[in-house]
Order: sequence, then C-alpha cells, then structure tokens
Amino acid sequence: MKRPMMRCLWSLLLMFVTAVAGARTLSVEAMVSPAWIEHAGGAREPLVPGAVLRDGDRVLTGTGARALLRMAEGSAIKLGENASLVVARLADKGGAADRVVSATLDVVQGAFRFTTRIFGSPRASRDLTIRIATVTAGIRGTDVWGKSSADRDVVCLIEGRIFVQHREQAFTMQDPLSFFIAGRDGKRQPVALVPEAQLQEWATETEIAPASGASLRGGKHRVVLAAATDKATATTLVGRLRTGGYPARVRAYRAAAGLRYAVDVPGLGSAEDAAQLARALRAAGYTPER
Repeated sequence: MKRPMMRCLWSLLLMFVTAVAGARTLSVEAMVSPAWIEHAGGAREPLVPGAVLRDGDRVLTGTGARALLRMAEGSAIKLGENASLVVARLADKGGAADRVVSATLDVVQGAFRFTTRIFGSPRASRDLTIRIATVTAGIRGTDVWGKSSADRDVVCLIEGRIFVQHREQAFTMQDPLSFFIAGRDGKRQPVALVPEAQLQEWATETEIAPASGASLRGGKHRVVLAAATDKATATTLVGRLRTGGYPARVRAYRAAAGLRYAVDVPGLGSAEDAAQLARALRAAGYTPER
C-alpha cells in the first residue's frame, strides 16, 4: 500500500517541480519604460526587472522603450519600441543531463532579437519557435533579428540556422548575415545577404543604449517624484505612473509631522539612466524632484 502511495506522491512532486520550473522559463532582465505586462486575464501592470512571464502573458513596449528578456537556459530576447510579444507556450523539462527549455512566442508587432551572447554558455537545450505574423521561425541559430510591421515581416539570420515557414513554403536559412522579407500581400523577396549598414540600423532598434533610462536587476538608482506627501496624493500619482508604464512605488515613513509618503521609480542602472528617465518623465508631464 505504501509503495503505490509513495509513487503517487512522487509523481505529484515531479508535476509540481515541472510546473514551477516552467513558470520561470522566461523573465525580465532589464527594460526602458514605458512598458507593460498584460496578463491572460486582462490585467495590466508596468514591466519591471525580475518579473516572471507565464503562458498567455503579453509584453508591450511604448515609444522609445526596450525590453531584455532572459530564458532559463541563458539565451536572451530583446524587444524594440512599440512592440507586442505574446508568450504562447513555455516549458522547462528534464533533469540536469537532459534539460530542454522550450517556448513559442508570437511577435505581433515591432522588432526583436534572439541571441545567446549575453548571459554566457547555455545551460540546457532549447526548442524555440517565434511566429512573426505571416512567418514562423524555428530557432536553432545563436543570433536572429526580426520585425513585424504593418506592410511586411522581416527575418535576419546573423549567425546559426533557422527553419522558416511562410504560408505553404518551408525552407532553411543557414548563411550568416542573410535576411528574408515577406510582404503582407503574400509576396516574398528571395533570401539575400544583408548590407552591413542595414544590419547596424536594425540592431540599434532592439539595443538598450547606455544612459537611456534603463532599469535592471539590482539597479541601485532611482527617480523621486514626491519626497513627502500625503497618502491620497501619493496613491493618485503612483497610479498614473503605473498606468503609463512606469514601475513606480509608494513608501511610507514617519516624520515630525506624522506619517508621510514618498513616490519613486527604483532600479535604475546608473545615475545617467536616472537622469534620462527624469527627463522623459518631465516631458510626459511629471515633475521629478531628483
């Protein structure tokens, strides 16, 4: 009687561990606001470093924004401004010797880049499919850039290999620095080599530049929008900021006049990032104090 019960408990434990591991397959490493997570149930909150993405979540970036996402095995996904990425499926299976991290991601709009060059050597096998409106790419490469816009979808293989499906046609791209364009009218251009100038232009669309107002895991700097105010004012201000895609917080503290409240946006990567975010907030109609 004990053995069947133990087997049942062990199976439940494995299911729980797999579910937890799968839930941590994709997380936010860094970002430039404004950006949001829209959950499957419809709730929306500002994107913040350390946030864990789950099946059905949508990542949205605003004008001038960027996002850097980290997969559990160590690869990275970068998003440019005005992008929309839907997490269709995430899984993390197997043990230390045969671990496989898999995901299906839908690029609804905007530019993305997949790369293995940021966080070191992969710690597991990966199975990644990225769907870009009319194009599906099975990622086996180490560096891929793509973009979905109103009139066309672009896939650029920087290094490695990808399997591409466009409507009824399937083919493999394995020549470095080659790209493919599919028009929304159903027509597609033949695979060709990308000019260096074009590649550099595309690459900047997904990069987080220095002193661009970036927040990251462990960021020590902040922008203060209210140093000493009442609860109602602080709550209203932080609500506006969070709705606008800025991960603001309220902190209560005791002062001589009683309980006071401070509102800030924490986690900026440097003093220069904090200064740039303060400028962006002023342009958006806020009045940062420091």
